[in-house]
Order: sequence, then structure tokens, then C-alpha cells
Amino acid sequence: MDYFLAAVSIAISIIGLIGCLLPVIPGPPLSYIALLIIQTTAFGTLSTITMVVIGGITVVVTILDYVIPAWTTRKFGGSRRGAIGATLGLFIGMLFFPPIGIIIGPFIGAFFGEISGGANNAKATKSAIGSFIGFVFGTGIKIALSGTMLYMVIREVLKISNI
Repeated sequence: MDYFLAAVSIAISIIGLIGCLLPVIPGPPLSYIALLIIQTTAFGTLSTITMVVIGGITVVVTILDYVIPAWTTRKFGGSRRGAIGATLGLFIGMLFFPPIGIIIGPFIGAFFGEISGGANNAKATKSAIGSFIGFVFGTGIKIALSGTMLYMVIREVLKISNI
């Protein structure tokens, strides 16, 4: 059963890593669930403190993933319309133009959101750049965290398996 759960944990970790790029899959929370699963097996050797710290980091990163794009859009002069446009652009880009749509969708959405609110092209472009920077930064921290947890899961399995 431990080997089955180890395989499930690795699979969930990989899905979590993929989820860092696809907004419909909660990447870091899935990766943390995988880490919790591996801890229930003979492979799990991480301390409770380590698990609590990683859990806290996962919560913070998940919250920041929603806050950072809107914050950077606003910091670059964007409005609420720009932030909403960026979010809509992300989903539309993901559905109709994957994988490149995930990257350019928020930029285009923020731009058109600002234009619909009466902003000129220069202000709309600045807001769109802010949205893009927020998306890239948020995605980067999610990938770093989920990648670290995938590494930890695999390390735990290999440590006990003597592979």
C-alpha cells in the first residue's frame, strides 16, 4: 500500500506543478496534499514542524497568487476594470489559445479592460504590463514552491526505497 500511495503522491505532485500554469488547478495546495499523503506512508520522514511551515507557506503563496496580479496592475496605474480584464483574459486565453493564451491573455484583458474604462492607449498598456508582471511573478513563486514539494516527495520515496 505504501508504494501505491507513493505513486499517487508523485502523480498528484506532478499535477500540482502543472496546476501552477493552469489557473483551474490549484497547484501548491495539490502539491501539499501530495506531501501529506507521502507522510502517511513508511516513506514519510519529515518533521511536524517542517510540514507546518510548508503548509503555512502554501497558504501564503495561494493567497498571494490572487493578490499579486491585481496589486501590480494597480501599481502600474490600472483600475478595477483592468484587474477584471486581466482575470477574464487569463481564462479566455487558457480556454481558446493554450498555452500561449495563458501568458498573453491577462495582458490583452487588462489592456481592453482599461480601454473600456476610458483610459488612453499609454495608460492601458502600462496597466497591461503590470498585469503581466504580476502573472509572471505569481506563477514563478507557485512553480518554485510546487517544484520544491515534488522534489521533497521524490526524495522521501528514494530515501527509504534505496533506489
